[in-house]
Amino acid sequence: MSRSLGYALTVADSFAWDGFAKVASLRLAPEERAALAYAALHSLSPYHAELTACAALSPAGEPLPSYLGGMQEARSWSEFAALGELKAYALAAYEALPAREQMAFRKHISEVEIAA
Repeated sequence: MSRSLGYALTVADSFAWDGFAKVASLRLAPEERAALAYAALHSLSPYHAELTACAALSPAGEPLPSYLGGMQEARSWSEFAALGELKAYALAAYEALPAREQMAFRKHISEVEIAA
């Protein structure tokens, strides 16, 4: 692994890093790869760590407008969205609702049984 890492650092292009990722997935346990990812992200500024994590996780981006897919599209998008995206869009959408619709939404989610 140290040779693979040295190669990726020396060549420093996307192909070398992709090769390192493939070797790491074969030679390192998931816990070791997670520790490596944590250490690398922890070494970055919060801004760069977030950009790096988002690039690695491939955020879902914004959902389609409702007239192009409706609720089914929204549910499909939500399966791929990162937690931060879900929170941001949920809060923004809720805050954009008229007060009457906010009340109806609160009533709806209070009636939904949440599985523990």
